[in-house]
Amino acid sequence: MKQDMIVILDLGSHENTVVARAIRALGVYSEIYPHDITAEELKALPNVKGIIINGGPNNVIDGVAIDVNPDIYNAGFPVMAAGHDKALCQTKLAQFTNDENAVKEAVKSFVFETCKAEANWNMANFVNDQIELVRKQVGDRKVLLALSGGVDSSVVAALLLKAIGNNLVCVHVNHGLMRKGESENVVEVFRNRLSANLVYVDATDRFLDKLAGVGDPEQKRKIIGGEFIRVFEEEARKLDGIDFLGQGTIYPDIVESGTKTAKMVKSHHNVGGLPEDMQFELVEPIKQLFKDEVRACGLELGLPYEMVFRQPFPGPGLGVRCLGAITRDRLEAVRESDAILREEFAKAGLDKKVWQYFTIVPDFKSVGVKDNARSYDWPVIIRAVNTIDAMTATIEQVDWPILMKITDRILKEVDGVNRVCYDMSPKPSATIEWE
Repeated sequence: MKQDMIVILDLGSHENTVVARAIRALGVYSEIYPHDITAEELKALPNVKGIIINGGPNNVIDGVAIDVNPDIYNAGFPVMAAGHDKALCQTKLAQFTNDENAVKEAVKSFVFETCKAEANWNMANFVNDQIELVRKQVGDRKVLLALSGGVDSSVVAALLLKAIGNNLVCVHVNHGLMRKGESENVVEVFRNRLSANLVYVDATDRFLDKLAGVGDPEQKRKIIGGEFIRVFEEEARKLDGIDFLGQGTIYPDIVESGTKTAKMVKSHHNVGGLPEDMQFELVEPIKQLFKDEVRACGLELGLPYEMVFRQPFPGPGLGVRCLGAITRDRLEAVRESDAILREEFAKAGLDKKVWQYFTIVPDFKSVGVKDNARSYDWPVIIRAVNTIDAMTATIEQVDWPILMKITDRILKEVDGVNRVCYDMSPKPSATIEWE
């Protein structure tokens, strides 16, 4: 079933994604397109029912005020303008806010009464449409997917499995910087439960040997990222007949990587960062989904709750939580203390309330007492933050008895640790991660 669509034309607004999400929350599909799309390109899009021109402070490029193509107004679609004073528009709003509920109310009558759009945007329809599109794109050829175990790659894997079955080849690289039990969980879910064609590569020694003695955070990130690509390429060369590369690109990746009227927030490796001579054609079935929609898609596909609602996890893994030069014993202290934190947060119901929580072990020691004798061991730092967009973050005020229980367990169960601290620093001035 093809969903009706409302197109948002970006004329320099900061609120494009808020508007898109609000329309989707009404049950109608919505996508954002650049201001200079032509009427012909617009008409070629499937099931367009109406257009919202979303103006804002970034509507000047190189000193010139921009506008949509004049032919858009005569393309036969209902048009609404926000922050844009074109007399040809049937409906005008002064400006959208960043309040999704307020935007829903503002666009509701335009979407349903003016555009006559149907509320047929839901995950079951999305999954069925994407399965059909993937089969049309791939045919009987093979797709290679780097399966990290993160939410995005896991959802892509589950969707591609439904679409092409054994013609999907998943490669999971364990770089030794995963959280406790994560690689085992990937193998259990995808190979054992879902019967995926999974290649498991234990590259722990290879990564840790490369990282030995490297203390600079950016250098660590570059080594981990570069080595991962090399391992993945080596595994790809062992396989025959691979024509496609599956990627977990999602809509915020595309938006954050910049448009003609929006500055880049941060570049994403899977948006514009791939080599020009790449031999693979990309398959990106969830590239139009926001993060909460990706999770809903995962549940629709039958993935386990704990995998779909997995904590945000940096690409370099525990490598940026074992501060400074990584050592195997300190890395193990991070892994074990993190597992205790996650277990106790789950028992207390905080895993469903707190956006991100983890432990850090710095590369210095302090004097303490263990087993009635002097100890000289590491501290473990607990970090628990809440955020909407990861641009700012507040600290979770964890009840004292919960913190005391976590502290007690870490001090008793984790080797080489004699102190536990709670990080009280919001973002800004701190960042969410320490490195």
